[in-house]
Amino acid sequence: SPPAALMSVLATQELLLENILECIPVGEFAVIQPLSDEFCLVLGYLLTWKLTLAFFKAASSQLRVLYSQYLRRTKSLNKLLYHLFRLMPENPVISGPTSEVPNKDTKTFFTEELHLDVK
Repeated sequence: SPPAALMSVLATQELLLENILECIPVGEFAVIQPLSDEFCLVLGYLLTWKLTLAFFKAASSQLRVLYSQYLRRTKSLNKLLYHLFRLMPENPVISGPTSEVPNKDTKTFFTEELHLDVK
């Protein structure tokens, strides 16, 4: 079933991310260069989580119980939080001309929509 395949992909990506981030302690953040192999792996991991949460939201209550048991057993939520805390910059300001001038409309990764273009 798709959710089983999705969980398999998630488990594989967790291992890859752990290999990338293992030397970064929680509290410090990893600098991932845009469009690098690491960037693509991190983006894939985060998009897999987005899809996992969409499945979770659309599932029946019985399936939600099974999904949550799986995520708890595999410690996937714990891993997600560890990865996020190592990926989140201390100051998430988007670099560029608009962020160089301090004002109340500073753009951050949390206020701007991410546009993904497949090429």
